[in-house]
Amino acid sequence: MASLIPGYEYDIFISYRQKDNKGDRWVSEFVEALKTELESTFKEEISVYFDINPHDGLLETHDVGASLKEKLKCLVFIPIISRTYCDPKSFAWEHEFKAFVKQASQDQFGLKVKLTNGNVASRVLPICIYDLDAADIKLCESVLGGVLRGVEFIYAELGVNRPLKPDDDEKINLNKTKYRNQINKVGNAIKEIISGLKIEPVEPVKEKIQFREPSEKVKEEIKEVKEKPGKLPNRKILTGGIILALLLVIATIFGYPKIFKKNTLEKLRSSGEKVTVAVMPFQNLIKDTTKNIWLDWTQDNLINSLAYSEELRIIPIQTINDIVKSKGFKSYQAISRKLGIDVFICGSIKQEGSTIFINTQLINSKTEEIYKTFEIGPSGEELILPLIDSLGKSIKKYLIISKLMKEVPFDFQSLASTSFPDAYLNYLYGVKAWMKGDFPTEVNYLSQATSIDSNFVWAILQLSYGYYSQGLYEKAKEVCLKLYKKKNQVPLQLQIWIDWLYSDNFETPNESIRYLKQLPENTISQGHLSYSFGRHNIALSQYDKAIPEFVKALEFYKKWNLKPLWIYNYTALGLAYHKTNQYRKEKKLYKKAEIDFPDAPALIYRQAILALTEGDTVEANRYIEKFKSIRKENSASESALTSNLAHIYSEAGVLDKAEGYYRQALSLEPENSIRLSALAYFLIDEDRNINEGLELVDKALESNPDDYSYLDCKGWGLFKLGKFKEAKDILQRSWDLRREKAIYNHEAFLHLEAAKKAVANQKNN
Repeated sequence: MASLIPGYEYDIFISYRQKDNKGDRWVSEFVEALKTELESTFKEEISVYFDINPHDGLLETHDVGASLKEKLKCLVFIPIISRTYCDPKSFAWEHEFKAFVKQASQDQFGLKVKLTNGNVASRVLPICIYDLDAADIKLCESVLGGVLRGVEFIYAELGVNRPLKPDDDEKINLNKTKYRNQINKVGNAIKEIISGLKIEPVEPVKEKIQFREPSEKVKEEIKEVKEKPGKLPNRKILTGGIILALLLVIATIFGYPKIFKKNTLEKLRSSGEKVTVAVMPFQNLIKDTTKNIWLDWTQDNLINSLAYSEELRIIPIQTINDIVKSKGFKSYQAISRKLGIDVFICGSIKQEGSTIFINTQLINSKTEEIYKTFEIGPSGEELILPLIDSLGKSIKKYLIISKLMKEVPFDFQSLASTSFPDAYLNYLYGVKAWMKGDFPTEVNYLSQATSIDSNFVWAILQLSYGYYSQGLYEKAKEVCLKLYKKKNQVPLQLQIWIDWLYSDNFETPNESIRYLKQLPENTISQGHLSYSFGRHNIALSQYDKAIPEFVKALEFYKKWNLKPLWIYNYTALGLAYHKTNQYRKEKKLYKKAEIDFPDAPALIYRQAILALTEGDTVEANRYIEKFKSIRKENSASESALTSNLAHIYSEAGVLDKAEGYYRQALSLEPENSIRLSALAYFLIDEDRNINEGLELVDKALESNPDDYSYLDCKGWGLFKLGKFKEAKDILQRSWDLRREKAIYNHEAFLHLEAAKKAVANQKNN
């Protein structure tokens, strides 16, 4: 089948090593998945060349020119980049990868194409299935003539580095990538490239960087870009304690995150998701030319230390050195601006007395502001490499933490204090997961943070809420109590927060509100504080009081041109509007929410309820289908999804439909006590069939006799049948278990109070 563009044999050419397709046949599965994705991406048929013969490309005895040249006339070339692919001796490397780059560079389009959005992309679309060594990366980039950019299919855990598979869990994968999403990214990238190629007129995209040797004046300017070193104690004994000293410097930075100014953090990150970093050649400021090798060691080791981070994009050493050796750039800053670099690292080797020091600066490429200066002072070559490695790790943590701090609310930075950089880094990852509603991942990171620093108060507090948010109340209480014992050892402001945490776990929302009122508004963003007030009023079913607090929170974010922390800023207010029959305000609110959180399941859930409540079945069905699609993509079981639909119809007051879905969910999992109790409570609370509800909840209690929610359901059913004394005893037992194992529930509280009142009335009569 011919290409979409006349004169080309195929649209896509897949290049790989047969070694990477043995065993689970990863490459074959990838190609099949990609073909399926392309069918839904393009209206036209897309031709793909994929050689499935059991040899490494075409046989060496074949006439490469005749057999392969025509097949390589394709629009997009996809190499499956692995450790074995990066081998100049392999057929795929020499006769496919290098041959395509050479051939495409000379055809009518050129190797790079201008996309419809104005960006530029290479017609080589690498698929990376392993984390590569620095040498392999350099090898790839030497052929591409630029940075190795592609789509990663890499699964990573501690000690694990392998190709990503369709059934891998992205929550466990340290790279947080999902196979289905990565396939979609490949399809979209191919669509962009081919769409760009089809635009007329076609003109090859050429590099515009000119290479010139820097002048002597420029070299002098480069030497001056450094911060004067401070006085250090006893230079003669500095070498032995340099790692300790360096860690103390870094600990000071991370222990007091307030020193990071907001505008500085905004400068640090460009429009991309990663901070782009370049390590420039270091300068030798001493006469001993034998130390020139230290310059190469420092630059190369720093690059290796910074590589393979999802927060950082590192410019290859060859690209930097080629440009530095060329002509036309006045300074490292000029090079950085040309390459779109956020931060460049430079430095020098200097000597004071008999001691040699390596001085390093992190510099903003746009403003020349020095973010941070590091200095190490080895006295011999036997110590230089370990110290450079330590320096690289410290710089990496500094850059990653600076980038992450821009992505989390400032109040979560300012309240967190630790002397351990790794603890702070895990804390920031945890906060990011919390903002996405990914509470298991949040708990994982915060557990690591608190294991590194057992006195990291704010991380311990957040960890308790991580368990709380998952309904793991016993774990939340356990963490809370450990922290509560340390309350008198921390500053007053944190004591109030600990009291608030304790009230959420062991007391009522009234106490939580009382503690929040003790906090001065400048200790936390008004948005988050107002949201917390609203949340506690919702817990007490005080919807009228909750509404102005939620509104105030959204007004705060709007005033500062900030996106609300999460979708619940909208859906909690939407719930309050719904409960007070303010449907017009609710609908208007959700339209705003769609801008900040498109396709959020919690939002679509509430939109479906609103549409059903207003009788708009067409709109409701649209939201329900969208909700089902997203939940299925997130691997929700059929019974769980059916139960979700039952809740939607129940809250909207469409009770016949709700009952149907509750029964369907139970039929899918007839022994599941959660499904039994859900149908039981619906039948009892809505007065549809109280006796059947009691039979169902009794069955649920057979396997879970001390479940407080099931006991509450049974007690409520007995109350509705007028068996007040029996109902009161069961509801009291339920309440006692709930207060021990869970948190305050206002509905359960009202059930118990109603039963107590009924029993008291019987006695009085």
